[in-house]
This record gives sequence, C-alpha cells and structure tokens, in this order.
Amino acid sequence: MTETLRVATRGSKLATTQAGHIRDALISAGHSAELTIVTTAGDMSQAPVERIGVGVFTTAIRQALFDGEADVAVHSFKDLPTAHEPRTHLIIPVREDRREALIARDGLKLADLPSGARVGTSAPRRIAQLRAKRPDLDIHPLRGNIESRMGRVTSGELDAVVLAYAGMSRVGLGERATEVFAPEDFMPAPAQGALAVECRAEDAQAVAAIDTLVDDFATRCALTERFVLATLEAGCTAPVAASAVLDGDEITVRGGVFALDGSAQLVREASGTDPREVGQACAQQLFDAGAAQFL
Repeated sequence: MTETLRVATRGSKLATTQAGHIRDALISAGHSAELTIVTTAGDMSQAPVERIGVGVFTTAIRQALFDGEADVAVHSFKDLPTAHEPRTHLIIPVREDRREALIARDGLKLADLPSGARVGTSAPRRIAQLRAKRPDLDIHPLRGNIESRMGRVTSGELDAVVLAYAGMSRVGLGERATEVFAPEDFMPAPAQGALAVECRAEDAQAVAAIDTLVDDFATRCALTERFVLATLEAGCTAPVAASAVLDGDEITVRGGVFALDGSAQLVREASGTDPREVGQACAQQLFDAGAAQFL
C-alpha cells in the first residue's frame, strides 16, 4: 500500500493554502497526501526579515524533511536561499501572479496618495522603488500575515501597504488590491508567485509524485530570475528584482538593482534559451553598470 505523503508547511493561512493546493494536486494525481505543520523561527519573530536572516522560513521545513518528519516540503520559492541543496529534489509547479499590489485606504492608487502618506513594507526592494517613485512617502516597517498587514490600513494606522498579489490571490483577497503594478513599473522579487516543492532526493516515491506537478513555463522563468539573484550573490532580502518571460524557447529576463534611498536604479535585460546563462548574463550586465555599490 502506498504511504501517505506528509506535506510540510508553515502554519499561516497563506502557507497552508499554498501547501493545500499541492496536497490536493498530489491527491488528484493518485497519491495519498496530508499537511504537516512546522513552526519556523520566522513565525516566532516580528523583526524584519532582513534582520532575522535569509532562509528563516525554510530551514525548519527542510529539517523536517531531513529528520523524516515529512516527505514533501512547500516553500515560497523567493524565500529559499539560492545555494543548491543536494539532499533535496526540487520542482516548480504552476506559478501564481508575480505582480506587486497596493492596498490603500479609500481605493487610492500610488500616485493619488497624499504627501507624507504612511505606507507599510519592510522589503528593501519595495522600499527602494517606493522612494524612487514617491520620495515624499513615510515608509513604515511591516511584518505579519496578509490579513494583519491589510488590517493596519483598515484600522487607519497606515494609509497603504504593498504586498505580493500572488499571496492575496491565493487566500481569496485579490479584490482588496487598489492597484496592481505591471512588472516593468514596480519590479517583483525573483521567483515571486512561484512555489518550490521539495522532497528528499533518495525518496523515489516522493520524487515520482512531485514530478507530476512540474510546470515547464514556471520552471524556466523562475529559475532564470533566481540565477540573476544567485550571480549577484544577493539574498532574498536584497534590493534586487527580476522578471522573466518566455516566448517559445526564448527567455527574456529583466533584472533590477536599487539604491535603498531611491536615488538610483539599474535595470538590464538579457535573452537566450538557457536559464542559467540568461540569468548570469543579466547579472553580469548589472555588475558592469555598478550594481555592487547597492548590494
């Protein structure tokens, strides 16, 4: 009899919703699967992610795999460290929307916010782009789940927050966005909206199971974006953005590096057919333009 695959996830509504989609997809593919909740260091702290450290949400979930407490792990791909983990087999399923979203009081868009409006976000990449577009805004640190972040707008504590539209969509709150930015106008994090699904590399049953969920389009685009990040040797909290599109076999990636004060930004583009080569070429262009000073 086939054993039930235990799918490890954080306990937040977004995390369990994301992992629930993977569990349901595995069940639809003929496998028995259930969720296993793992508490991470990031869940225990309200400090900004860039202070807690890269991988804070993923280390405990991976450890549950290695300890045999789970068979499959589900991560937001953008939260994973870029270093290759040889002990796991990783796949990327269908990707959700990669764009950034504004949730503002009174249905306002970014351009309509009054001078000095209080906007919540802790991501350096978002702070840099907000300051470049609206240097007059008063930017506040923001942690917590999607509902609590948006609640700070509802309560009047903040005038707006910036969130990943993917997360809002996954938990059924996409309609709360007052503006959804085109990727070229407000650049998303590398692999934003993509999930990484992992199992132990030697677990043949789990490898075969998660391989049924692979999406080639999402895989090639998200990997290209991650190669930009990895080549820049920047973590998931660095002011780095990347967004790739696929046209036939041709991948085009647009990468950006930003000064935190909004005073400068470097954006470069590269195309080709191999995700690693395209991502590295884009990153090299950014280095050649002086990206190191912002990292």
